[in-house]
Amino acid sequence: MAVFVALGAFLMTLAGGWTAQRVTDRRHLVLGLAGGLMLGVVGLDLLPEALRAAGEEVFGVPAALLLFVAGFLLAHLVERLLAARQVAHGAEEHDGRAPEVGLTAAAAMVGHSAMDGVAIGAAFQVGGGMGLAVALAVIAHDFADGFNTYTITSLYGNARRKAITMLFADAVAPVIGAASTLFFTIPEQVLGGYLGLFGGVLLYLAAAEILPEAHHEHPARSTLLCTIAGAGFIWLVVGLAGSG
Repeated sequence: MAVFVALGAFLMTLAGGWTAQRVTDRRHLVLGLAGGLMLGVVGLDLLPEALRAAGEEVFGVPAALLLFVAGFLLAHLVERLLAARQVAHGAEEHDGRAPEVGLTAAAAMVGHSAMDGVAIGAAFQVGGGMGLAVALAVIAHDFADGFNTYTITSLYGNARRKAITMLFADAVAPVIGAASTLFFTIPEQVLGGYLGLFGGVLLYLAAAEILPEAHHEHPARSTLLCTIAGAGFIWLVVGLAGSG
């Protein structure tokens, strides 16, 4: 089931890349909705489950929350390191853009997508309801991933062929990640810790990447409404899964 659902992430990533080549003025609405879905999954499903499964406290703080903060900081650190590298390369390049920076950033997104797939598999080990909620967030997020993977690879002067190659790698990565969880069962405490860490990363991507991008050129009320709708939809999914 996890691998089957991950195929949705595969298709959504490709759809994001396809859209990047034919971007419309409605992109901000899609990104706003994706940000809301991600926020809803983190706050309403991932963190409660992580707190239940991880159990232990470390110096008075639940381990899941420590890992949640660590995941947020880790995502921030990776982004800052890539930004610093872009500045360094930009100073050396005549046009301010180094193709290697685009490929490095795209490769980092591929690695993140593989962990998205692991998160789907891990969530289905907890239960179908949570697996569905995580899958919805990952699928929504992967549209933006595909869009950004193609865009950033092309933006830094790489050929269209390389951009499509990185897009395809980003699409395949969550399927491989989900398939890997078929060969092992994650212990409950480890699973809780991982979900906390992943929740921190997901929240950072929503708050620092997806939503600012959604409002950057179109700070419209409709974008905000899409974000609220995304979070509300996850609330509905969690509520139905809990009552089922």
